[in-house]
Amino acid sequence: MSESQEFNAPQEEYRTTQERVYYQVRDAILRGKFLPGHAITIRGLAADLDCSPMPVREALRRLTSERALELSDTRRVTVPTMTPEKLAEICAARVALECQAAEQALPRVGPEQLEQLRKLDERVTRALADKDIEEYVTANLEFHFTLYRLGDPHIILSLIESLWLQTAPLQHLVFQRFGVQELPDRHQDLIDAIASGEPDRVRTAIRQDIEEGLGSISAEELL
Repeated sequence: MSESQEFNAPQEEYRTTQERVYYQVRDAILRGKFLPGHAITIRGLAADLDCSPMPVREALRRLTSERALELSDTRRVTVPTMTPEKLAEICAARVALECQAAEQALPRVGPEQLEQLRKLDERVTRALADKDIEEYVTANLEFHFTLYRLGDPHIILSLIESLWLQTAPLQHLVFQRFGVQELPDRHQDLIDAIASGEPDRVRTAIRQDIEEGLGSISAEELL
């Protein structure tokens, strides 16, 4: 990445430059600003983010420990590539964790929260119709994490975020190649299940959303 506008401006005041840099790079990965195999340099990121190399180095260290980035034997930091086996494992882990997070949130979804989810899903639907990759990625991310945060999770949410960080670059690469118009959208099924207060239906909708989304990535696209 070479243009500073690729990074979203912070939406809140961070306590330290180190914290700001970490969340900006993390957000950029989640929103598909880095693609698999992309090499990242400390000096380049520091210039883009208008900071010294030290907070960038710490951000990359944290993101490497979260498996969002990887460090080669030559000390080169890159966005990881994906294998079919790794993708299948991530998919299964996401299903388990996100089903639990959604079910945990279910008792806290009232009319106001349900309306918020409906509005976010409308953004997803419009993005799919408009073939707007950037808006789809953003709205889909906000839809899922708005729901999960309602359950006030702690450990689960950080694990889910780590898994999203590992697949976001690959998914965005696929979107760039093939567009988003054919992507399945199970959000309405999920909203209906939440409105009915049925945990089993919520779990089914979450599972289908994840499996159909990640399952649409073929083995050839992982190479």
